[in-house]
Amino acid sequence: MNREKILKGLLPLLGTSTFWGSSFPAIKVAVGYVGGELYTGMRSLLTIMLLAPYVWYKRHLLTRDVVKGGLLVGIAYTLGIWLQGWGTGLTTASKSAFITGMNVPFVHAYMALVLRKYDRYLAISLGMSLLGLYLLTRPDVALNIGDFLVLLGAVFWAAQIIMVSHVSRADPLLIVFLEMIPGLVFLPVGLARTGIEPLMDVRALLVLLYLALVCTIGAFGLQVYGQRHISAGVAAIVYLLEPVFAGIFSYIALNETMDHYQLVGAGLIVLAIAVSSMMEDQETGSEK
Repeated sequence: MNREKILKGLLPLLGTSTFWGSSFPAIKVAVGYVGGELYTGMRSLLTIMLLAPYVWYKRHLLTRDVVKGGLLVGIAYTLGIWLQGWGTGLTTASKSAFITGMNVPFVHAYMALVLRKYDRYLAISLGMSLLGLYLLTRPDVALNIGDFLVLLGAVFWAAQIIMVSHVSRADPLLIVFLEMIPGLVFLPVGLARTGIEPLMDVRALLVLLYLALVCTIGAFGLQVYGQRHISAGVAAIVYLLEPVFAGIFSYIALNETMDHYQLVGAGLIVLAIAVSSMMEDQETGSEK
């Protein structure tokens, strides 16, 4: 059984979830300075600017398939983040977090119905991870249009995870560069609404730079590399650690705390990752 291959996938994806988790308090600060649309557009623009020299150096690797795949991943990401943000404004944060996590069953349905690669380990881990997510968020049951928008966003988050698996053999940083291009559509919208004045604040630029460098280049680069070695179904469960790390960083940066239910939920998600990894272990072992 090739546990080394699993670790090559799990460790980078744990890094992805950690960086994404750290983004929550940073996003809260950034949106407070510049607004939602300008935050999204500037995060994309700064990422593209930081990666531009590397992409020029590696331009010979920008084949038609790589460009097409990276842009499709970017469209899924952009629609996911836009619908999630729009819907969250019309519902509660707890429901948004839970519904966003519904990308996991969408990914698992793809694996079962399209790839025909599914077993009891993934099914058990799916149940445990969703229960853990529910305990983490404990959303209320009343539904509204915002919930539907967040759910539609979850479909695109699932598509992003699935498509990353298809382009994971490409250079990760080239994919990140291409993935951010569709997000530039938010830049003129944000500038029209707030003007350029918010970007004159050095603190706002520093937070946006952190989001671009660590939470985008670092996190998405690790995502592409990690999904070379781990299936999309397992990866989707690993990404549910994002709210766990978000709680930890929110405690450090914003003095927000997690209660006993949330701690149990976090433990269930960790256990779900361990169970889902058993499937990867068996599959890689059977391929040897």
